[in-house]
Amino acid sequence: MKNWVFLFPGQGSQYVGMGKNFYENYPEVRELFDRAEAILGMDLKKLCFEGPEDVLTQTDNVQPAITVTNLACLTALAHHEIFPAATAGHSLGEYSALYAAGVLTLEDTLTLVRWRGQFMHEASLETPGAMAAVMDMPEEKLQRICRLCDVEIANINCPDQLIITGPVEAVDKALEATVAEGAKKCVKLNVSGPWHSRCMESARLKFEPHVRAASFSRPKIPVVNNIDAKPLESADEAPEKLVRQLCGAVLWKQSIEWFLANGYDHFVEVGPKKVLRGLVRRIDRNVVVHNVEDSATLTAFLRANSA
Repeated sequence: MKNWVFLFPGQGSQYVGMGKNFYENYPEVRELFDRAEAILGMDLKKLCFEGPEDVLTQTDNVQPAITVTNLACLTALAHHEIFPAATAGHSLGEYSALYAAGVLTLEDTLTLVRWRGQFMHEASLETPGAMAAVMDMPEEKLQRICRLCDVEIANINCPDQLIITGPVEAVDKALEATVAEGAKKCVKLNVSGPWHSRCMESARLKFEPHVRAASFSRPKIPVVNNIDAKPLESADEAPEKLVRQLCGAVLWKQSIEWFLANGYDHFVEVGPKKVLRGLVRRIDRNVVVHNVEDSATLTAFLRANSA
């Protein structure tokens, strides 16, 4: 049996129909959706399976929707007695990782992501902003441009992809500067807010009391946090790391490097799409990485696990 690191995707990986295949094929997944709907008072089945897309992609809807889909994929793997040896999640996905590691209960996981999505949505209306991907530019050079243009780095995804975030005009100015400084490619992202920036400060202030009120347990397996790319050592550390994550950068490249440095080289993305699978390959092409989001990908993964 291989030691699989479970990686959970975040906002941006959603699509109409996600989770439906597992819902139709696993009674445990149907039970999960029923429990999630009772906890949140939301029609998550309709949202995930039928959309429409513009409703699904609203920040306050998509965060609980992606989380329950991630957990549906986790549940399908558990049905086949496949469990994580370690875990991490990208931004919103960190909450799924904390659940998988036994740090948060289902109720606290879903309640927190619902509040998180709502407060981030409100903050994006108060302080509109933008995000953009910058390809093939050294982090130090981009940091200098960010300081000059008054924007921030939101995500260090892999060696050749960094995401910047901030007010719209400041991001546009920074993009012009990155092109002038030789960035290979810059792409403005289709997002509804300047996530992981100081623009989320009002969300952080509203969200913190809800995080502090949740119950956290000691992790049963290593769970590496976004904010410092280090494994959670105790339950007491978790609230502070989650609060800081709202305005702080997602250190994804460094998180994967922690796993590699500590002997983990088998990864599986557990949730919709395969964004993280692609990022892991760009960090280290020698690792084994799969994704599980439906019966076809699960079958391929189970075959690889038994090989």
